[in-house]
Amino acid sequence: MSAADPPAPAPRLPARTLRSPTVRWRAATAVGAPVLVGVVAFALARSTLLPGLALWDTGEFQAVAPVLGTAHPTGYPSYILLGWVASLLLAPFGEPALRMNLLSAITLGTAAGLTVVLVRGLTGRSLVAVAAGFLLALTPIPWRVGSFADPHMLHLALVAAILVLLAGWESRTRAGRPTADRWLVAAAATYGVALGNQGLTVLLAPGIGLFVLAVEPRVWRRSAQLGRCVAALLGVAAVLYLELPIRAAMGAPLVYGHPDTWGGFWYVVLGQQFGGAVGGPFADLAGKAGALVSLATAQFGPLAALIPASFLVVAIRRPVYALLTGTSLVVTCWFAASYTNADIERYYLGPILIAISWLAIAAAALVDGVEAQLLVIEDDPGPRPRTVRIVASLIVAVVLVAPAVIAAPTTRLIVNQSTDTRAADWSRWAFRTAEPDAVLVTWWGYSTPLWYRQVILGERADVRVVDDRTRLDEGLGSVDDVIRANVGSRPVYLVRRDEDLAALEGGWLLDVVPDPGGLQPLLRVVGARAARGGPGTIAP
Repeated sequence: MSAADPPAPAPRLPARTLRSPTVRWRAATAVGAPVLVGVVAFALARSTLLPGLALWDTGEFQAVAPVLGTAHPTGYPSYILLGWVASLLLAPFGEPALRMNLLSAITLGTAAGLTVVLVRGLTGRSLVAVAAGFLLALTPIPWRVGSFADPHMLHLALVAAILVLLAGWESRTRAGRPTADRWLVAAAATYGVALGNQGLTVLLAPGIGLFVLAVEPRVWRRSAQLGRCVAALLGVAAVLYLELPIRAAMGAPLVYGHPDTWGGFWYVVLGQQFGGAVGGPFADLAGKAGALVSLATAQFGPLAALIPASFLVVAIRRPVYALLTGTSLVVTCWFAASYTNADIERYYLGPILIAISWLAIAAAALVDGVEAQLLVIEDDPGPRPRTVRIVASLIVAVVLVAPAVIAAPTTRLIVNQSTDTRAADWSRWAFRTAEPDAVLVTWWGYSTPLWYRQVILGERADVRVVDDRTRLDEGLGSVDDVIRANVGSRPVYLVRRDEDLAALEGGWLLDVVPDPGGLQPLLRVVGARAARGGPGTIAP
């Protein structure tokens, strides 16, 4: 063949082969299995879904996303943009708070479906892959977080997508396929989306770097391919983070900090206010390891004891995947064990997915071993090989997911939030109780549902909600300063934590207005208390 000759056409499979039951089954399961698992996972989360408004960060995300505001650091632009779209598309299903909760159920279903794709690609075992997807959906932390608005569930889905793309790049690179590079660029772009959603994505970088070098040691010499990956990652992340300054400059409601300024932008993006939350990373390692074992046992039951052995199987059968996921799991767990802020359990979503993939790979190895032992007659022309393969896969898949299925009724009771209306009831009562033109000096846990009622539902525009963050962003000073600036001219109510009450009561006469639901009282400021030091001082 000369250089001018056209390449030979790729060989075509006979039509009979394309229509064979095996090919049709594989094609059907490749699409149907992830969809089935995703739908079941969504249904599980929907059955325990928070019916509406919530306190704390959940209330913030329910309020910020529908108006394209800026959430607390790191701003979460990927989640905010997706939440805005979801709030529009899911409008027929209820008010924005419920729509944002539904988004978490949808992303749990997506993560479970991608788990099926990942495990099937790594093992070739569809039944084991389906069991792995169900196991993710039934594990307590994913099931719980999938029941209320939270960007960590989107983080789980994006981590699953990154693993699918990297594993696909590895298999295509080793097979010499010319389209392999596209998978790595797609993984880089997905990483950029994840970086725009959750700062925990940074912790995946060491494992991904080692993985890429292990698959293609000379990749650093391919400047064009590296350039495409870097451009995809940084370009996607940069476009997403532009949402912060653009919307702040447009005067969007509920903007955290001042991201339309250079210093304010980096303050939010880098999460500088949480810089002191990581303490003693190398302290009490034995205690942290024990806590991690306890958490794993609570999530996986008897399967937790098999995770270390499963990793050894993965290290033998899929060594570069073990390098990728082992590094990512250790780094993430080490960080989470050293970080003290809010609901840290959510930080273990990625490690839970990784552990499930290890268990599934080990389960598939067991199926392979059983098949090799039973099918000793290599030239058996009958249906026995396929039957043995299916039966062995089914038994192992059932064993893999059985502990979670057995524990499901108890797990559902623990994670169920379908009857939780405390935030909605309290915020409604607080606004009904507050006098006209009142000032409510609150703290984060209770500010967010009040913002939701004002900004999303349009209630009580006459009430001024002054959060601790509001005092900082607007330079209002301490709680005492806010009280002194308004008492006598406007009704002032306080919503404060117990540790603030001693100093407040020392400086102000407070009338307690109890919440009928027993959640959080309002403290009506009657006036200054006559005392030698004057009103007490509450630090900002």
